[in-house]
Amino acid sequence: MTALSDFHAQNGANFRTALANVPWSFGNEAAAIAATLSGVAVIDRTHWGRISVSGADRLRFLHNQSTADFTNLTPGMGCATVFINSTGRTIDLALALILEDQVQLLVSPSQQTAIYQLLDRYIFFADKVELQDITAQTATFGLIGAASASVVKALGGQPAAPAYSHQIVPLGEATMRIVADSGLAMPGYTIFVDIEQALPLWEKLVAMGAVPMGERGWEELRIRQGRPAVAAELTADYNPLEVGLWQSISFTKGCYIGQETIARLNTYKGVKQYLWGIKLQGAVAIGSPLLLAGEKVGILTSYIETADGHQGLAYVKSKAGGIGLQVNVGETTGEIVDLPFVSHDYYTP
Repeated sequence: MTALSDFHAQNGANFRTALANVPWSFGNEAAAIAATLSGVAVIDRTHWGRISVSGADRLRFLHNQSTADFTNLTPGMGCATVFINSTGRTIDLALALILEDQVQLLVSPSQQTAIYQLLDRYIFFADKVELQDITAQTATFGLIGAASASVVKALGGQPAAPAYSHQIVPLGEATMRIVADSGLAMPGYTIFVDIEQALPLWEKLVAMGAVPMGERGWEELRIRQGRPAVAAELTADYNPLEVGLWQSISFTKGCYIGQETIARLNTYKGVKQYLWGIKLQGAVAIGSPLLLAGEKVGILTSYIETADGHQGLAYVKSKAGGIGLQVNVGETTGEIVDLPFVSHDYYTP
């Protein structure tokens, strides 16, 4: 990571202490955001956690520990899955890749220890399951934008692929794994590579025209999209149906940790609040209540100032309304807007 971080610093990146070696900005937010719409941006996601789950029982084990259905997944396929606690509250949203001999999980930044410990707690004596934290040995980059398929093709990969599918592509004398998923509801890919190949791959992607994006750009995109983050939208205060992660939940697979709560909320349509976007008229502090006629109807969980205004994410009571709702937030006002990453439709068999 040091070589890549040094390279980032030498090429205009600035860093925040809390993010350690993660570039906060390359000083080009407008160009990077624009690239995601008409070109391609590249973001270093190496600070996200990576866990290898191996052993003969790995698919059955993960099937029982998270919300997705793993039973029909075969090597080369993948899925998004949510880890929740026994009361159905969210812990993390993860990407799972099915390999020939293991499943690799991409989890949120700094969450690899928590997810490792969560999984390890449920491995019993007879289970043929082994865990390995491979975060330090690997790197992850994201390609985001309409032209990302052209970059994958230039790398030697097959750009047309089902969501979450992945392929091995040569990288010099090494290889990289390219996944058909940007991590957002936008065109793009996620690339996994050994840490030794991180710097050469980054240089290659930039040389191909990918515009470097820092964490500041990712934060803007995820808020606009509604991609929930740990400690903001993914906390023990909320369940995945409130978050809107319906597409990552199987309602037909049967028992898993927290399943009874999720099934009951869906069956009886018991979701009392939803995650929405909010377009604000001014700056406001995260944690500010949303007020409607003086009554608290929600709470702001994320906020960022963008080139075209103030954007946020908020949980809003379902009885208060949804898209178009006008609320007071702190010293300003806001309007509830739709989010492309999440869904609020109940599952119907």
